[in-house]
Amino acid sequence: MRDGSRSPTDRGSASVWCVGAIAVLCVVFGVVLALGHAVVVRHRAAGGADLAALAAADHWARGAAEACARADRVARAQDARLVRCVMTGEVSDVSVASGAGPFTAEVRARAGPGGPAPPPPGRPPAH
Repeated sequence: MRDGSRSPTDRGSASVWCVGAIAVLCVVFGVVLALGHAVVVRHRAAGGADLAALAAADHWARGAAEACARADRVARAQDARLVRCVMTGEVSDVSVASGAGPFTAEVRARAGPGGPAPPPPGRPPAH
């Protein structure tokens, strides 16, 4: 062996370490992308559910069928699908799903007329 040189068994070991590090980084990047996609799908479902519930509650006077049809149109406009729609008087209760396969999110939302506003924190309710 010459002075200052490596043994023949060390030759190319840096390449193996680099390939291993790149593989680990690719896996981590894939997991981060999958989690990001899952969050986007969940937010899309939540937004679609909220808007569909509001649309159904806004059209309660036209009957449950018309209110749920409106909720379905609003959900589809949000790239989601209406799974369930129930009208109880003026209150709508809807479930909306978004995504496909393992990245499917289903969110439930309710909407209806508001009641009296709660008192601000630190103040007793008015009588």
